[in-house]
Amino acid sequence: MVELNMNNRREFLKKTLIGGAGMIALNAIPNEAFAKSDMVKITILHTNDVHSHIDPFPDNHPKFPGLGGAVRRAALIKKIRSEEKNVLLLDVGDIFQGTPYFNMYGGELEFKLMSMMNYDATTIGNHDFDNGLEGLVKQLPNANFPFINCNYDFSDTAMAGKTIPHKIFIKEGIKIGVFGLGIELEGLVEKKMYSNTRYLDPIEKAAEATHFLKNDQKCDLIICLSHLGYKYENKKISDVELAKHSKNIDIILGAHTHTFLNNPLAFNNIDNKEVLVAQVGWAGIRLGRIDYIFKNKSKKKIAEGQCIKISNKSIVI
Repeated sequence: MVELNMNNRREFLKKTLIGGAGMIALNAIPNEAFAKSDMVKITILHTNDVHSHIDPFPDNHPKFPGLGGAVRRAALIKKIRSEEKNVLLLDVGDIFQGTPYFNMYGGELEFKLMSMMNYDATTIGNHDFDNGLEGLVKQLPNANFPFINCNYDFSDTAMAGKTIPHKIFIKEGIKIGVFGLGIELEGLVEKKMYSNTRYLDPIEKAAEATHFLKNDQKCDLIICLSHLGYKYENKKISDVELAKHSKNIDIILGAHTHTFLNNPLAFNNIDNKEVLVAQVGWAGIRLGRIDYIFKNKSKKKIAEGQCIKISNKSIVI
């Protein structure tokens, strides 16, 4: 049993449920119905900015009482996987820094727990440089998932060859392209921590990645793991700006600004097509979920997006 954050959900569902007469939420459709039809359902789960929060917040915490915890998150993910056939579990960076676990183990525990949860991929956040590039490289053997980023040039650093620009996942014939973007490090991270890492323009690199994934690889769904931040007062590159200047991105899973979005928000890209932007705050207290349905393995419609609160009252372990 999970507790759903229902704020603004009605309006979101009104806009995004399967169109036509007699609309129905995708989660209400039995999996047997998909097995007997030409429809394929893809379930995307996502986290961001967990910041080494292994334990849940205490029950008397003034802001997040009893929320979060790696064990509860693992139980929730396991439950969803038992219910859904095609699940993709993604993280959007800032795995490190925030509790004594990181200070003591340097990220080893975080990567091992994510590996146990079978994360499919992550990208790199600015705090993942907090033990320097050598510290990050040291912990990579504890991660059985790839680190995806296409706008950090690590070629003259210890991280050379340790990341990939994009990855394609195939679920029941559906090709899902995933690429990653990181925030500018200068002025945000000490130079000695990121060394000779070169920051490349995220708008340009996103255009290159999406052209390759859509036109060359014929992906049916394209996801950006963005550690750029949701939105800024100035014109700094953000998820919102990326969405507006993008082409062929279907979903931007965001991070960095610790923004709690109850549901994915839609923005029009340069072709006037919708791009979904999602972010689930920080500290692992929520799990994002977006369900897609594919008709004839080509025509896609989002069916439902939601933010699941990870609580000691809502997860049975």
